Amino acid sequence: MAERSGPSRIFACILVGLGALLLAVAVLIPSYTVGKLEKTPLDLEVTTIASGKGSVLDSAALLQGNATVDTDVDLVAQRYVTVEEPSDSEIMTVQAGQTVRRTDKRGDTGILTATVDRVTLDRVTSMPTNDPVGTVQTQSDVPGTEVPREGLQYKFPFNTEQQSYPYFDLNARETKDIDFVEETEINGLKVYHFTQEVGPVDLSAAVPEAPTNKLELPAETWGVPGGEVPITMTRWYTNTRDLWVEPKTGVVVKGQEQMHQYYGRSANQPEVDVLNVTFPFDEETIEFQVEQARNGLDQLSTFGRTLPIVAGILGVLAVIAGVILGLRGGRGGKGDPAPASGGFTPPGGAGAVDPNAPTTEIPRDWTTDQTEQIPVVDPRDDPRDDPRR
Repeated sequence: MAERSGPSRIFACILVGLGALLLAVAVLIPSYTVGKLEKTPLDLEVTTIASGKGSVLDSAALLQGNATVDTDVDLVAQRYVTVEEPSDSEIMTVQAGQTVRRTDKRGDTGILTATVDRVTLDRVTSMPTNDPVGTVQTQSDVPGTEVPREGLQYKFPFNTEQQSYPYFDLNARETKDIDFVEETEINGLKVYHFTQEVGPVDLSAAVPEAPTNKLELPAETWGVPGGEVPITMTRWYTNTRDLWVEPKTGVVVKGQEQMHQYYGRSANQPEVDVLNVTFPFDEETIEFQVEQARNGLDQLSTFGRTLPIVAGILGVLAVIAGVILGLRGGRGGKGDPAPASGGFTPPGGAGAVDPNAPTTEIPRDWTTDQTEQIPVVDPRDDPRDDPRR
């Protein structure tokens, strides 16, 4: 009789097939899913706040003929970042509204600077595409000015390395390298520390449309010798920028800027401070950024490591179990079981043989003449066909 496929053999095949599928999943998840996750999300919405004490030029007093600089002023720098159109699977347009204000004055009188920056970035490398060209708007009633750029700004690339990166400074409108300093930790999270030196930059050349970047006023207004002799002062800018970046996700966990803007007749001769302050991220911002980085790391770890390992282990176990079950089923499931006595069982059961049926002689032992009479049953004589039964 032909070999039968019992339930155990079918189940063994299912286990082997499932195991092979799980092994394939274990191989494909890291290469496919992680690549999808290593893109800056389009629902990005981040507020960063930095605060510090510093020196500020009283612009109202300057217009009245007295260059007064207020010291030890509480200052706050706030930035709100969202995603706008155009954005798709490869690029995203980031809009960042940024203000610097003094907290001792209310409303618009306390605002020192306000800008709206728009830039389109690659979602993996975080580098600007310049398609479309980014814009910077400094006055609400004036359209933004196109400002091409080549460096990073709001985020580092995924898998950031210990090297220098080009970084765009919005105030100077120029790109300079930001250099790797060291690997350290913030709130138990491994981060890379980068630093950048900017300036002195002539802001009248960088942002010529701003009339206050070069002023001609009497010497006495500037507070320098010369009486009423007109003195032309240029506004200069320097900055020491420090950023701490979680390398796997590229999230900027902590930032600090030591910013100095001043008027002077030369770059190396500050004469009147416009703004002199150190702005570090506050603790709430750091905690929020750490959480953002951890969430990204958890997703990358789940799909890049945990799920492939679990799927691989389950796949191997399923294949092994299926092979073992298949081998066991193969040894015990061939044909029908043989009769225990070795005799012949005719159709209809053991008691269905007619004692008067004709017989034939079959040698019992090929080495002797002894024979055994075995009834020969005619299928037509099957008792089950007898209408009397």
